[in-house]
Amino acid sequence: MPITDEELALNAARSGAAVVRAMYGASLERFAKTATDFATSADIEAERAVIDVIRAARPDDAVTGEESGRTGSAGAERMWLVDPLCGTLNYAARTPLVAVNVALRAGPDVTVAAAADPFAEEVFWTDGDRAHVRRDGADEELVPSAESRLVDVNLDPPFPNEPGFRAVRLLADPGFAERFHSRVVSTSLALAWVAAGRRAAYVTDGDLRDNVHFAAGIALCRAAGCVVTGVDGRPPHTSAGGLVAAADHETHAALLALVGGRSAAAP
Repeated sequence: MPITDEELALNAARSGAAVVRAMYGASLERFAKTATDFATSADIEAERAVIDVIRAARPDDAVTGEESGRTGSAGAERMWLVDPLCGTLNYAARTPLVAVNVALRAGPDVTVAAAADPFAEEVFWTDGDRAHVRRDGADEELVPSAESRLVDVNLDPPFPNEPGFRAVRLLADPGFAERFHSRVVSTSLALAWVAAGRRAAYVTDGDLRDNVHFAAGIALCRAAGCVVTGVDGRPPHTSAGGLVAAADHETHAALLALVGGRSAAAP
């Protein structure tokens, strides 16, 4: 029986996570991308493991990997988006807070996705309709909740909406401090936590269309029933871009009000 796309995403993410877990703490070769960004040999090996799983089952699909770029037919309708080690800086500093992200875009939409936590040995996944976390072979449905009042904010560049909006200023806003508690995890695993009810919301700037870091997390949040928009309140991947993913409408509205006063693109 052919493997389903969602099981393939799960298997691919788990394969990458196994590599990340096995290489943790080892002496890793670094490959500079920019003056402030780099990949490690663990990124390279994990991506190879993920893509090998995908290629074996779906040889005609295209793949875009964080490290290897796009491969496959230029006209392919189906594109796998692979981030083999989201949180490389954490990982290189021996901080076990990372994710392995795999998503399938079929046409304009991401239809299945998986985000694996190599150290908690959890895989958050969606078939496009519902979102679950698989742990010890069992699936549990993800249920968003704002009860924690914890909001993760991505402080990494680029900042395409400055000077109108920059996430670090959100943390200094008295209105934010009165209502929320801030966290900065430096990995898109935080989006899976919003879907799972472990975080109230997540805020970032940037152009996230076909972004290997965020595609899986956005799909998880949408399938779980979170409220997901750009920083200007419009649909993701339109207008100003960025992302406000919240557990419920009340939390989303509160954050959007704080962000909107600074966003040049806000209506």
